[in-house]
Amino acid sequence: MTTSPVKRAYKFRFYPTDAQAAELSRTFGCVRKVYNMALAARTEAWILRQERVGYNATSAMLTQWKKSEELAFLSEVSCVPLQQALRHLQGAFSNFWQKRARYPRFKSKKRSRDSAEYTTSAFRYRGGRLTLAKMADPLDIVWSRPLPEGQSPSTVTVSRDAAGRWFVSLLCDDPAVGPLPAAGTAVGIDAGIISLVTLSTGEKVTNPKHERRDRERLARAQRELSRKVQGSANREKACGKVARIHARIADRRRDFLHKLTTRLVRENQTVVIEDLTVRNLLKNRTLARAISDASWTELRTMLTYRCAWYGRDLVIIDRRFPSSKLCSACGAIRDTMPLNVRAWACDCGAVHDRDVNVARNILTAGLAVAAGGDGVRPQRSTPGGQSSVKQEVVPPQRIRAAAQPRG
Repeated sequence: MTTSPVKRAYKFRFYPTDAQAAELSRTFGCVRKVYNMALAARTEAWILRQERVGYNATSAMLTQWKKSEELAFLSEVSCVPLQQALRHLQGAFSNFWQKRARYPRFKSKKRSRDSAEYTTSAFRYRGGRLTLAKMADPLDIVWSRPLPEGQSPSTVTVSRDAAGRWFVSLLCDDPAVGPLPAAGTAVGIDAGIISLVTLSTGEKVTNPKHERRDRERLARAQRELSRKVQGSANREKACGKVARIHARIADRRRDFLHKLTTRLVRENQTVVIEDLTVRNLLKNRTLARAISDASWTELRTMLTYRCAWYGRDLVIIDRRFPSSKLCSACGAIRDTMPLNVRAWACDCGAVHDRDVNVARNILTAGLAVAAGGDGVRPQRSTPGGQSSVKQEVVPPQRIRAAAQPRG
């Protein structure tokens, strides 16, 4: 069975000229303006008339807005990013109606990400040179890696982060991404703070704590920012300094997680993790900063799409599974297991490292799910159909059976 190539985004940094930066800044502003006006129109239509306004209606509104004198500046930029903003809004409403996301929010000039999306009709890519609509010269891109051979981007997204860095993301088909040779191994993963992940093999990956390493530098920059006058040029410079430190932390964290998840997915056919409610865990004021620095949500996201890319199985065990209180040797369940207990002995004589025991229990329950499929929720479709994501609610009567050694 043939499968369609995986769509993959290649992100590069580029350095615009003054004219290009001015044009892109205008485009970002117009995209934000159109998105907010369309959101306001759709919200008003629902509140006043109980009417759902779709993409086609907002597209017609955009045409009328351009003809008005006060919004004539919308015609000065490429129309494609404006239309894409309306499509993104339609997607946000679809996610809201299907209860996958909250109600769409207005874009803020100071807090929202500056970005604009161009489709094939609004850019030219020839010979490794990318030229956007309304621009005479190609972008000065730092090609840190080549695009897939023979492939051209289908979508180009230009963005500027809070640190003032410019990026371009090119979405291409990547024929090189596909199912890897089957591996006969499986791994259970326990996410933590001291050890970022503990594997069922006994391996512990130390948490780099990227934010803690730059915490003093960040605190000093934030103190300097707090002393600046609102609206002054010096405050803008101080904001940029804080943003650059945050960007440095995020870049290092993302790089580490990319390398870790790539290794885990390549080495194992089945990856089993626990479904953690990070939002609730962040309510713990003592651990919130450390949990945010660990970035468990991003770790799970990367595992999810990499398993889809490479034909691996990702099994997600329900958070109610008592993995920390369960003996991985005999299946006995303890009544309590305080967080400060890092090692404990079972009545059967087994002595457990808390994190390793949790990872082994997660693996055992995941293998039981993969083998039997009892209680498995419907699988979510993935690109190419080569991998599956299963989420298991393990009922109490299956806990002991799942922990028994398998021959």
